[in-house]
Amino acid sequence: MSPTKPHHRIIRHLTTGFAAVLVFLALIVPDQIFRLPPGNSVFTALLRVPVEALIAGVLLLLLPDRGRLGRARRPLAAGLGVTLGLLTVVKMIDIGFFAVLARRFDPALDWILFDDAYIVLADSIGRGATIAVAIGLVLAAIGLVAIMTWAVLRLSGILRSHRARAWRGLGAVGAAWIALTAMSFQLIGGIPVASHTAADLAAHTALALPNDLADRKRFAAEVGVDAYRDRPADSMLTALRDKDVILSFVESYGRNALEDTRYNTAVLNSLAANGEKLAAAGFVSRSGWLSSSTAGGGSWLAHSTFQSGLWIDNERRYRSLVATDRLTLTRAFRDAGHRTVGIEPGHTFAWPEGDFYGYQQLYDARNVGYNGPAFSWSRMPDQYVLSAFNRLEYSRADRGRMFAEITLTSSHTPWTPVPDMLDWDTIGDGSVYGPMAAAAETPERLWKDENRVRTEYARSVAYSIDVLTGFLTEYADDDTVMIFLGDHPPAPVVAGAANRDVPVTIVAKDPKVLDRIASWGWTDGVKPDQAAPVWRMDAFRDRFLAAYGPEGDPH
Repeated sequence: MSPTKPHHRIIRHLTTGFAAVLVFLALIVPDQIFRLPPGNSVFTALLRVPVEALIAGVLLLLLPDRGRLGRARRPLAAGLGVTLGLLTVVKMIDIGFFAVLARRFDPALDWILFDDAYIVLADSIGRGATIAVAIGLVLAAIGLVAIMTWAVLRLSGILRSHRARAWRGLGAVGAAWIALTAMSFQLIGGIPVASHTAADLAAHTALALPNDLADRKRFAAEVGVDAYRDRPADSMLTALRDKDVILSFVESYGRNALEDTRYNTAVLNSLAANGEKLAAAGFVSRSGWLSSSTAGGGSWLAHSTFQSGLWIDNERRYRSLVATDRLTLTRAFRDAGHRTVGIEPGHTFAWPEGDFYGYQQLYDARNVGYNGPAFSWSRMPDQYVLSAFNRLEYSRADRGRMFAEITLTSSHTPWTPVPDMLDWDTIGDGSVYGPMAAAAETPERLWKDENRVRTEYARSVAYSIDVLTGFLTEYADDDTVMIFLGDHPPAPVVAGAANRDVPVTIVAKDPKVLDRIASWGWTDGVKPDQAAPVWRMDAFRDRFLAAYGPEGDPH
């Protein structure tokens, strides 16, 4: 037999090393990649001992070279490779979910979100580029499973060829893993050196369906508990019977927008200036904090949580909720005699969930008369939305009392272009926005600079606040009450690992409206104090109904 040529030996060593590094990284890189510290310390964070490699190595070494069990070695190694490849694909999806939604991917519930991701990406980079990205990701996933299978097979062969040395190495590494686990040893970033990342991911993935089934039972029980289910309509919202109430969600308006010193200047300046304008116009306001059921996206989860008084943090809970007759704030106002109106400028199709909420009139991108350009994902600027609401509903002389929910979208990712505030009487059908959008920076260019992404995010939130307070000072009368709040904080690219708190503010000219919530401990003005109370968002409905019902009369 001819001796192995030197370059063949080098290639064999390189491929073995590549296989070992590939498997090692697949086992130890965390799905919360943002937990890794910046700079050279990232490499220190990769000094970990994966227990999964030890277990797999022992299993493969225990199999004999011959016989029936020996023939099972290669299928076992291939199965381990496929499993590790699939888990690595799930981990890549998790990394994306943590980057955008600040949570893991739920394989039992979250498939529907890929359609939403496609729409957002298409609005940002175009349909053709989005299709290319989707095809590339599918091919990359298939390739990753294939190459991971090859890598595990390669390492299995090495273990077999060097059985004695492999046993010694595994024994030493196993002893080290046990010692590190016993000491709970960590290098940096709170990441343990004794790793079981892949095992945790496998358990989370395997338990997704059982956990979902258990949550279905819990939610069914929660829906059945409602202190206001049988409350007579004539005893609901008695303190607001002679008021117009406007509820507005500001997209991605999180606590971070007020407290992150890297970019909060625009928002703080807006709140300060608009607070002064409101006070000069005779308005009073109070503000607090709510903890959202979602982060980075999934606005409908937050909206339904706020409206229903139930914690809606996944798509299955949302679908289950809208199939019930749960009392929402909108239906409570409708039952109390208000005309209920929904303004959803981000919708371009029929929205049957409107019946669940209790809207008598729905407006979306198709029927508000907008003839201007889209602003990336946002179909139209927020100021146009409020202008159209005034024209279509609020300024009508023949209307009765009204409850309106208005969803604002100008602060939705990708945060460019940010519209300019215009004179209200120049907005018209929105065509005035054409030159503004045409001259704006593209999302592709903006997103090359994370710092500018953050500042443009803050500018977009400030714009939405300017629009809301501008509407009040321009159009609102003495009997108007406005509630505005964030739906959730923005993606971690902006907010980092921030909490899910969002500001909530109630504005009115009638001081008696705010006397009803004096016991809440909220801050005077449109900017909540850092120490103001924080409630879960699902707590708001019942507190609000109690405050403005007969039991909330301060006298």
